[in-house]
Amino acid sequence: MSKELLLDIKDLKVHFSIAAKSAWPWAKPSNLKAVDGVDVHLYEGETLGVVGESGCGKSTFARAIIGLVEATEGQVMWLGQDLTKMQEVKRRETRKEIQMIFQDPLASLNPRMSVGDIIAEPLETFFPELSKQEVKDRVKEMMAKVGLLPNVINRYPHEFSGGQCQRIGIARALILKPKMIICDEPVSALDVSIQAQVVNLLKELQKELGLSLVFIAHDLSVVKHISDRVLVMYLGNAVELGESDALFSDPKHPYTKALMSAVPIPDPRLERNKTIQMLEGDLPSPINPPSGCVFRTRCPQATEACAQTKPTIQGDDVHAVSCLHVQV
Repeated sequence: MSKELLLDIKDLKVHFSIAAKSAWPWAKPSNLKAVDGVDVHLYEGETLGVVGESGCGKSTFARAIIGLVEATEGQVMWLGQDLTKMQEVKRRETRKEIQMIFQDPLASLNPRMSVGDIIAEPLETFFPELSKQEVKDRVKEMMAKVGLLPNVINRYPHEFSGGQCQRIGIARALILKPKMIICDEPVSALDVSIQAQVVNLLKELQKELGLSLVFIAHDLSVVKHISDRVLVMYLGNAVELGESDALFSDPKHPYTKALMSAVPIPDPRLERNKTIQMLEGDLPSPINPPSGCVFRTRCPQATEACAQTKPTIQGDDVHAVSCLHVQV
């Protein structure tokens, strides 16, 4: 039985107009290309990992999917309907099906609301017909699912650790029984041991509830552990996309190879003898990206052709690469 296609993103672009730093009022604003043409899809029950350096457009990409930032061009197809062209009333209904977990667990929670009120808020917004007791029962049930004791329902966020606050955020995201959750670096602010607990919790909940996940992270080991497919982004562009095992065992793009070489190996002997591929130079500005291939200024394989032609991602669902010198 084939899985349902939930999300189909086609040529997604998110550009921001930046005011010129000039004393002249007629100076033209700059165009910051945060996301510059990404194609990817997501099936029911699948996890898509998204990786790349800080500033590569991962979080903007996630926010554009859910509608927190407006897409400049492209389509975000959700169950066959384009979210970017959807009326606000209809889009509001889809928010029951798409939820988000944020990077900073404490900052994403209202400090003036109790845990019970925070988790109950989505229910009260979308299902006002529920009685107070029904809401409370559902909140306690969800708290138990994410590993929170029901007797802390009246406490406030500052009374919890970072890991517990993230569990509260997960409970809030799940209370509406969504089909997809976007996880925007949900473990980056947590201790390593707590990271493992939260990632394993997400995997268990995904299996139990049939969730689809878009999982954004810097830690490639975490991404490998949780993802079915991985999207590698650089300067707003998709440079490599493929099944997790294929991409981690045999990365094709020079940028992906550099990222993978920095992943620690548990074997001390192999870790000492491995070669780390260092990237030279800094990440270019998305306001003034390089011509042609955006990675060419740091790529050891760059040629004159790379400055003239912008590569498109080529391949299939198993493995696809955006590079003039790589064939998949």
